[in-house]
Amino acid sequence: MNHELKIVQTADGSNTIFNSEVGENYHSRHGALQESRHVFVESGLKHFLSTNNNDNVSILEVGFGTGLNFLLSADYCTEENIQLDYTGIEAYPLTSEMISQTGYDAYVTPALWETFIYNYPQTLLKQVDLNPNCQLQIAHCKLLDFQSEKQYDVIYFDAFAAVHQPEMWDETAITHTLKFLKPGGVFVTYAITGNLKRTIKGLGLKVEKVPGAPGKREMLRATRCADL
Repeated sequence: MNHELKIVQTADGSNTIFNSEVGENYHSRHGALQESRHVFVESGLKHFLSTNNNDNVSILEVGFGTGLNFLLSADYCTEENIQLDYTGIEAYPLTSEMISQTGYDAYVTPALWETFIYNYPQTLLKQVDLNPNCQLQIAHCKLLDFQSEKQYDVIYFDAFAAVHQPEMWDETAITHTLKFLKPGGVFVTYAITGNLKRTIKGLGLKVEKVPGAPGKREMLRATRCADL
């Protein structure tokens, strides 16, 4: 897949990447940093940790993209001394050079940024310890080809919007994704639609509407019952 990629600034001053082949930005034009912090770190990671007395957490991200969600999550976990086991799924990985142009080094510690950029190519091949708190692996495959014996505490679902990639949001894709969510685990995404809610409820999860990031009134969070 030949990407036509361009760095663009979003409304909060942070950058994202516009993919002209897909016809969409990697993050919200209303604010890449605000969206990542609100939807994934606050409503996903921190919500899970607030309801579970854990000193470790495992995260699966569908749509690793620029790595912003990972970087913010890893920075928080390193600061709080929480062990983070992070797996991304990305069918079309960006280059280190492209990620280096995002300016996301401004939002995390220099040590985390440098070790991430240096090790990024290796994380596409195997799990890498980026620091004593953080492990990262990126599965270079399409979502339905991803397989793992692991189940995860938190799933970040950050695929391109359904209008551009409907196959990522259909019942087959969502059912496959949720196979990897632990009992008691949390699924978060920036989107909320009737079909998505019905699919997830049909799989036995508790679905919540929660306030969305700037530009979106609501987002979806779902929790798998601990006794399932």
